[in-house]
Amino acid sequence: MQTHLTLRDGRKILLNTPEEEAQINTSIAADPDTHEVSDAEFALMRRKPGRPAAAVVRPMLSIRVDPDVAAALRASGKGWQTRVNALLRQAVEQGRLQA
Repeated sequence: MQTHLTLRDGRKILLNTPEEEAQINTSIAADPDTHEVSDAEFALMRRKPGRPAAAVVRPMLSIRVDPDVAAALRASGKGWQTRVNALLRQAVEQGRLQA
């Protein structure tokens, strides 16, 4: 019997023993707030693939910037595009860019 799963990055996940699985299933069966989900209920629970729909969809924009500027933006870490958007929004609101 397999005792663990090995992930692609080498980490190992310990699997439950049959005794632990039996105890878990007994506890689930004894819980009045749980029930076996039907196929119809399960189908309704499935999310559509991809990201959840955003309230406001931002248009995709391609711009050309100097290589050092692009490198600095990317080096600033995750969320750099959001920060660029905030800087541009600030410029528009302050009248430095006309909408």
